[in-house]
Amino acid sequence: MFKRQPTQIIAHRGSKGTRPENTLLAFQAALDAGADGIETDVQFSKDQQLVIMHDERVDRTTNGTGLVQDQTLAELKRLDAGSHFGSEFAGTKIPTLDEVIQLLIRDEFTGVFNLELKTNKIHYDGIEQALADYFTRQPVPFRLVFSSFRAQSIITLRSLYPQAEYAKLFKTAGRQARRMQRQHLVGGLHPDIRWVKAHRFWLPHVQLRPWTVNSPADMAYCLRHHFAGLITDYPARAVALRTKIQGGNEA
Repeated sequence: MFKRQPTQIIAHRGSKGTRPENTLLAFQAALDAGADGIETDVQFSKDQQLVIMHDERVDRTTNGTGLVQDQTLAELKRLDAGSHFGSEFAGTKIPTLDEVIQLLIRDEFTGVFNLELKTNKIHYDGIEQALADYFTRQPVPFRLVFSSFRAQSIITLRSLYPQAEYAKLFKTAGRQARRMQRQHLVGGLHPDIRWVKAHRFWLPHVQLRPWTVNSPADMAYCLRHHFAGLITDYPARAVALRTKIQGGNEA
């Protein structure tokens, strides 16, 4: 009998709901929770170092202020990226991409690593080439998925590093995402969960991994539809709910 693959639980910026987002603490917590994947964001520092940060500014998640692109890696490393979440996380640092990759390698991670290029608001000139160069130098033992809201970043990086998987992020631009999928520019679609529920009759047979799936109702929706994955701030909760809904190996 045909056995469906279980829905992958992908940790959004690590275990964002329980640890300071996009820090090594958050990624380790996601791995400890049994997440099948890690989702995170990459930007360029002023000195063109690949750093892990969601917002274009550091204000929300650190004790600093200003744009990521206006600060060197050394300056970014002096910031506290944990205190905003809780005093017990004071002193937590912004990680580099390489620090995250080395953590995953040490943990013998073999799941999905979904790296979002944060180029939709600020296009970091050369970041696609830098990523292609980095992963050419650093082989990884896990599935590498690049995603972006900016279609051109996907197209550019795919031409430089075709061996990875690619996915289109979108909130409402479903037509563009579907067109890219038909043109084989991406293999996966990463839509806003609100868009998915509003288009429930449009559930393509592709790698559909909605974000950000945090409520039990939304988690159950994705699990019952056997989506390829779901991206959540609470990977431990999603893993537990998957066991209840999909079991260990559902037929």
